[in-house]
Amino acid sequence: MSAPRISGRGAAAAPSVDQPAGTSAKTSANTSAGQGGAAEGRGNFGPRLIVPLMLGSVLNPINSTMIATVLVAIGGSFHVGAADTAWLVSSLYVASAVAQPAMGRLADRLGPRRVFLAGLLVVAAAGAVGLFGPSLGWLIASRVLLGIGTSAAYPAAMALLRAHSQALGVPTPRPVLGLLSLAGLSSAAVGPVLGGVLASTLSWRAVFAVNLPLALVGFLLALLWLPEIRTKPAEQGSEAQGAAGRAGSGMDPVGVLLFAAVLICLMLFLMRLDAPNWPVLGGAAVLAALMAVWELRQKAPFVDLRMLAANRPLTLTYLRHGMTYLVIYCMMYGYAQWLEDAHGYSSATAGLLMLPMSVAAMVTSMLGTRTKGIRAPLTVAAVLMLAGCGTLLVAGHTAPGLALGAAGALFGLPQGLASTANQAAVYGQAPAGQIGSAAGLQRTAQYIGAITAASLIGLFYGNRATDSGLHDMALTSAALGVAVLLLTVLDRSLRTAKE
Repeated sequence: MSAPRISGRGAAAAPSVDQPAGTSAKTSANTSAGQGGAAEGRGNFGPRLIVPLMLGSVLNPINSTMIATVLVAIGGSFHVGAADTAWLVSSLYVASAVAQPAMGRLADRLGPRRVFLAGLLVVAAAGAVGLFGPSLGWLIASRVLLGIGTSAAYPAAMALLRAHSQALGVPTPRPVLGLLSLAGLSSAAVGPVLGGVLASTLSWRAVFAVNLPLALVGFLLALLWLPEIRTKPAEQGSEAQGAAGRAGSGMDPVGVLLFAAVLICLMLFLMRLDAPNWPVLGGAAVLAALMAVWELRQKAPFVDLRMLAANRPLTLTYLRHGMTYLVIYCMMYGYAQWLEDAHGYSSATAGLLMLPMSVAAMVTSMLGTRTKGIRAPLTVAAVLMLAGCGTLLVAGHTAPGLALGAAGALFGLPQGLASTANQAAVYGQAPAGQIGSAAGLQRTAQYIGAITAASLIGLFYGNRATDSGLHDMALTSAALGVAVLLLTVLDRSLRTAKE
């Protein structure tokens, strides 16, 4: 096992990240010091630590949504249709779903700062490939690189925050974790607007090229401000320490490939739910079984199935997070499409009507950081999702614009609450020394929800979004909302969770 030490400006000598928060000598001192110690801890989570982490965390969501406004232009440039340009969207999701836990694993093993910096360099390279790529294939390759590079930021940030927290002997303040959620939510909201501005003032290639300055600025700030985490061989300790050490060694490339193959097969099946390709689904099942057999035989598996089976609270958090975002993505993409098709609104007007959803999500993400518990905000989020689904069940193409904007806000409110609360749950439930890979798997659950949502939208709408299609989507989303609510109120581990 390797135990990180933090060095650099303002950093204290760190206990092992495998040591639970609250068990260090400094923590004991802070306990006796009372509120003074907590205030000291909060003071060490300042802008120099948070700004680079936030900048890195915006890159994946902004690239996920920025591409939406230039798909038609790209198709025209290369004389291809929507079915071909759709790979520019799905390739990033699949690459991100695989790369998030992989990058988290590397952050746990090599140190989060190194992985964070390396990811930003990959993002810069991806921007260059997209800027000069001569064909659609090159652009897809750029999007795959973007998925890999941007996936380093979030799990590395979570791992760095936990290591920094344990170095100080105080918990990471919830508002600090909330800032990472806020960065993702706000950047996803401005992505389509930014993409449209870049495409109209420069060209669609600017949507790829903008990653160059963003990544290089982030790299410079991270290089100057993020604390260094070095690894050293740990002394032989308890059996638990030995297990954590095994989990942090090796990358299990076969496990990574099998995991990627399962996701690709699932995506291919989900993309045509109107005409299901059952052999592809069968292939996914076979590959999943092979992956399970392989991972259970590994000392350092890519996906630690034994840990997930033993850590029921964390597994439930992944399930709850993925189902929540399935509903959110159905709303985010399906509702906007309905506004254009059924109401006849322009893309710009539909974007304005979706703006209350983004604003509500950003507001509640920050409000969620002010709560000490996890169960209460998740319960409220599930109830608000159900309220939003009920609104869509009675919505029609004659509804006034004010009501349509309010309906969108009803889905933004639970998005912000669920994002910050599930993030805090993963931070507290992840095994010692595996926070990076655990955070990556949380994002994987989110991306699987996004892929499934896109498939459901295609199934319900067909060639055109209609009122009946919206109502079918709302009814399905309501059933998922009930499931999320039950997963929340029946999860006893959330009743006492504070971090």
